[in-house]
Amino acid sequence: MKKLHLRKLTYGVLAVVAAICFFMGFKVPYTHYKAEQALPRNEQLPLFNPHRPAFTCEIEATKVPPIDAQADAWFREARALEDPDTWEEDRDYKKIVQLTRAAAERRHWKAMLNLASLYLEERDPPHGPDDAVALVEEAMRLGIPAAYDRMGTYYMEGIGVPAGASLAFAFWQKAAEMGSPQAMAYLGDKISATWDSPKDGFWANIPVATKMLGCALGQGYGPAASTLYYLQAWPRSPNGSRSGPRTAATKALALQTLQQGIRLGCANCARFLLVEFEQPDDLADMLVPHLDKARSERYRVLYDALHWNPDLRLPNLDKILPLPPAQLPQWNGDKKALIEAAKGVTLKRGQAEPGPAPQANGRAQVEAAYDLHPCDDTTAEGTAPCAGYWAPTAPGGSAQLRKHLATLPPGLYRPGEPFDSLYDPAVTGAAPIAGLVWRCFITVHRDHSAVAPVAVAGIAREILPAELGLSCAADMPCPATGVWQPWLPSGHPASAALNQPWRQAWMTAGQRFPIPWHGAEPPFDPIELTWHLMEAGKTSNGSQTA
Repeated sequence: MKKLHLRKLTYGVLAVVAAICFFMGFKVPYTHYKAEQALPRNEQLPLFNPHRPAFTCEIEATKVPPIDAQADAWFREARALEDPDTWEEDRDYKKIVQLTRAAAERRHWKAMLNLASLYLEERDPPHGPDDAVALVEEAMRLGIPAAYDRMGTYYMEGIGVPAGASLAFAFWQKAAEMGSPQAMAYLGDKISATWDSPKDGFWANIPVATKMLGCALGQGYGPAASTLYYLQAWPRSPNGSRSGPRTAATKALALQTLQQGIRLGCANCARFLLVEFEQPDDLADMLVPHLDKARSERYRVLYDALHWNPDLRLPNLDKILPLPPAQLPQWNGDKKALIEAAKGVTLKRGQAEPGPAPQANGRAQVEAAYDLHPCDDTTAEGTAPCAGYWAPTAPGGSAQLRKHLATLPPGLYRPGEPFDSLYDPAVTGAAPIAGLVWRCFITVHRDHSAVAPVAVAGIAREILPAELGLSCAADMPCPATGVWQPWLPSGHPASAALNQPWRQAWMTAGQRFPIPWHGAEPPFDPIELTWHLMEAGKTSNGSQTA
């Protein structure tokens, strides 16, 4: 998702304004006041509580609406056009906006938030801050945790809403409780101090900070590791004070967390290890087991790459830079090859383009790469609430009418477009059918049950599909060296969170498969996983290892 490079007045603002207007003789319509209060930006939220006794880890990917496959293809194409290697003035922002809007209109939640960012960047005049806030509010109505996180940022920075830290922290707290890893990481960092200093914006609540940071890291948010490792390496009491010396076990856990952070895009984690392996602050109490300039050099390459492109992920890091005591594989000094070897792999698929505006005689057309799958969204209104495929149903109609409607394929509609008028074929000369309920369908890849993770172009390394045909249960030793993809069955609540290329692992034959959810309890039973060989093993210098 496109980053908003900002970090994240009181609830009575509207009431105060209304009171002032009243005493000055101006009238504020009550209906307008109630409408303003009903806006998601004005949601009545509990104040931020840094000393809460507990925190429940929720998973964002299980809370969001299902993603339309065609919309996701447009979204990923738009993200690829913003490649950091392309000069900003050379980027085709007209097409980026077009693709992002097409995806957002189908309620692709990441595209909705990215489109809001493009509005703020003035990439689509005359859209601006007010439109960005409205778009984020639309995502909030859909229950998107990241939208609440974004609204907190808007309040902290005064973007389209009055600036106010209290409301910002209230929205971030709500976002974290809903499952936003970004909000968890931010608040977890704020409450991981050694003492409370509210005026400076930090507090000490180590148990909750650890839970928040671990939950964020488990969901794939790498920057959470840069704070979590510190809490693990230096044991702390709940109020933030030191509770004991570092041990070999705490150091090992902290190292694993930093390594996982690098896999998930944490540049600061790579910077710390490049320093630690070459010139640590305290030689008598190093986090790493020994000095190693060769490792430091490789971490420097990774730091530069991740700093330049925060969207980069390096799940197969152990292929080129395993932690001690494992030996370093050979490397010829090619920095690009080092990065490419550590990336995840995806299978090449054809590019998808936004189709033409739907026509009355072509509503049922679906691109050959996709099938339609029903989702839970329905409406009894006469217009489409969002772009996509909609099919009529008649819950209160006769069996004959319901049977007839079931033969009609879903049709493609634009947002706000009136649904077609339909007539009951059993009733001659009748008026259009009343009381229809329209159900939404999303596109899915025709091979959606196949093990085929997807990513933005350039973030992962694309490979041609290979008939490797090798899979393994999670509780069995790895049968062959290579890049392995963990996978949950289609329809599993956590499949969207796990079936990602950045969950991959570089494995050597005979190793035990890891639990691909570092930092927190996974939202699945590991026995439900299967691992699939995506690419046969080669070292970073190209020699065969299996």
